[in-house]
Amino acid sequence: MLHVLVCDPISPKGIAFFQGRPEFKVTVLPKRLTEAELIPIVGDVDAMVVRSETKVTKKLMEAAPNLKVVGRAGVGVDNVDVEAATARGVVVMNTPAGNTITTAELTFFMLGSIARKVPAAHATMAAGKWDRKAFQGTEVFGKTLGILGAGRIGTEVGKRALAFGMRVVAYDPFLTETRAKQLGFELATDVDAVYRQADFITVHMPVTEQTRGMLNSDAFAKMKPGVRIVNCARGEIIAEADLLAALESGKVAGAALDVFCVEPLPADSKFRTLPNVILTPHLGASTEEAQEKCGIEVAEVISGFLLSGEVRNAVNLPGVDAKTYELVKPYITLGEKLGSLLGQLAPANVDRIHITYGGKAQELPNTDPITRAILLGYLAHGSSVKDINNVNVRSAANATGLSVEEKRSDEPVTFNEWLHVQLFNGEEKILSAGGTFFGSPNNPRIVRLYSQPVEIPISGTLLLLTNKDRPGIVGYLGTLLAKHHVNIANMSLGRDAAGGQALTVFVLDSKPSDACIAEMQKDQDITNVRVVTL
Repeated sequence: MLHVLVCDPISPKGIAFFQGRPEFKVTVLPKRLTEAELIPIVGDVDAMVVRSETKVTKKLMEAAPNLKVVGRAGVGVDNVDVEAATARGVVVMNTPAGNTITTAELTFFMLGSIARKVPAAHATMAAGKWDRKAFQGTEVFGKTLGILGAGRIGTEVGKRALAFGMRVVAYDPFLTETRAKQLGFELATDVDAVYRQADFITVHMPVTEQTRGMLNSDAFAKMKPGVRIVNCARGEIIAEADLLAALESGKVAGAALDVFCVEPLPADSKFRTLPNVILTPHLGASTEEAQEKCGIEVAEVISGFLLSGEVRNAVNLPGVDAKTYELVKPYITLGEKLGSLLGQLAPANVDRIHITYGGKAQELPNTDPITRAILLGYLAHGSSVKDINNVNVRSAANATGLSVEEKRSDEPVTFNEWLHVQLFNGEEKILSAGGTFFGSPNNPRIVRLYSQPVEIPISGTLLLLTNKDRPGIVGYLGTLLAKHHVNIANMSLGRDAAGGQALTVFVLDSKPSDACIAEMQKDQDITNVRVVTL
């Protein structure tokens, strides 16, 4: 039974989703626990569900050897050590769709509030005053909204701005001209184009090395006088000291902030004292609808991963939906066995692995899971990296100095499906193996090894050797194995020429003894004797 630990409050419907599956044991914590309090209780946990409160640290994950997935009911994963999770092979998933509308609505309400100074006007009314002249605002109609990050939330904000008669200029490295036109946006070629044109700027980017502190004194200097800033994304995107200076100088006429570099916002923060600033305590996802959506979504993505291998909304592993997973699953099995075979045969000086997808395989929608399976099989033998799985296997390959090349080839091949793996040291090819399916995806075979045609099942004990193509050699080998009580289940034989060198592969019912191998190697016509277990 898989143990799911719900660390922070989520929608009751999300919890009910978990509890409705007999495969899960569900533990719901009554309150948020610290790292020290969590460590003693996560020893058998397979999945953790958090919001923004619980910190999933490297130390906590080390105390949870069974942990496979962390699900964040929300977008940001700042409270999860994603790098440590990846190194340990733990998938980190979030729920980006659940709070899209909620955050977009808050952003636009904040924009309208700084345009019309609503919170400050309300405060004076609550104090018994009536001061209309102090709260002259500005219309949003006809103004330009600059959107930094036109993903789900930024796009929804832009749609609302268009409905209010605003011009929308968007910058996003992944937004195409065609998509921008479909949305009614103008595509900015760089952030400076947004800074120069926008009357209002809203931020919807993740925190990265490139975006951290991007709204700083240099950026504010490029903006129009009287620009207004809205941030409902991540506090670290704004250099807060620079924003304070711009607000005090009047270069920035107003700011509406839902997120901050340090949360909770310190009581003595200068932002609290400025009349042209609107502050909310990280309310982006705080609606009943969003919490219900996020709770259900996090339960769905975790369940899908644990029960079927489906990957959705993972921040450290490419997504694979259920339909795609079913298509690539046979190749994953074949790929891991090819990798395992090569890993057991390869010398220690391999620095490059080249994977070719041919025939129908090159038409697959997503080959990343197959590549990961090949690497997993290969690195499982002889690698110094421990606890490798499909999450951390690419970084593990990189750590060992192994570069990975992938190619989809439309060149003609002998088989309908073709998966070919080659190992190199520099430009020298060391070893290669290829596989396909006979008749159906349920019948995989290794059909090429050492550049020789073979036909090898992908499971069992294999005895591989090179021998001179001489009369009686197969009978000799069969007799020798029988002498040592080893039964042959299958055999494949390929040769380069009559009387030349042959690659012989036996599938055995048991592993031959050292004495058997030693006797075999005494024959001067037999070389490269290897035993492999698949």
